[in-house]
Amino acid sequence: MPASATSFAPMLAEIDTTEDAVLGGRLVLRQPRRGHRFGHDAILLAAATDARSGERACELGAGVGAAGLALAHRVGALAVTLVEIDPALAALARENAARNGLGERVSVATLDVTAPPEALAAAGLAAGSCARVMMNPPFNDPAHKASPDARRRRAHVGSRAMLVAWIDRAAVLLTPSGTLTLIFRAGGLADVLAATAGFGAIAVLPVFPRPNAAAIRILVAATKGSRAPLTLLPGLTLNDADGKPSSAAEAVLRGGEPLALKP
Repeated sequence: MPASATSFAPMLAEIDTTEDAVLGGRLVLRQPRRGHRFGHDAILLAAATDARSGERACELGAGVGAAGLALAHRVGALAVTLVEIDPALAALARENAARNGLGERVSVATLDVTAPPEALAAAGLAAGSCARVMMNPPFNDPAHKASPDARRRRAHVGSRAMLVAWIDRAAVLLTPSGTLTLIFRAGGLADVLAATAGFGAIAVLPVFPRPNAAAIRILVAATKGSRAPLTLLPGLTLNDADGKPSSAAEAVLRGGEPLALKP
């Protein structure tokens, strides 16, 4: 069984944390001051996940739970399981769920994403049990200079093999016709398409930092078992030419509006 937040209390007491608001203050989340910290990527991922009330969703590599909790906040009666390998981050995710009134619908499993199916099932994640799986997998090439901070390095650096392993695990967890949603660096689009070859109805939404700039992220939705073709959607631009947040980005990042990854 997953350990309780109480069992990690001494560990959390030793971590220097901050409390940060997202979704215009609708959620307040505790996270480490140093190392990997959530940002726009987590909120964009939640916005792009088309979950519905009564379903079960799972976030792989959840960290302190920003994306999964943002999704649970938007979709009432949605059950969410957060999977995180780091015990301290998992404990923070559990604490964040409780403090935001989501503890009854959000559970946390302290596990490696690629743990054996039996271990996932023991944590309540049986094969074929999730209508939605979401992930922000480590996407920096291992050949690049990695951060000396272990948590930041684990969150940011991942090989193509790791990406394939995470998506394969998502396929196991998904129900027939369930959907996978992920956010990735734009330059890794070819790797994402190769890793999702067993999916269909793939939709790709580029994220641009400003007008006339190259995309920095891609949001991808893919349906298990579908044979529908790929769709490249109009992109989301985060800032206008003056560097101010665009109205479209503000609606998602502060207003909590969903992003439709459908044609």
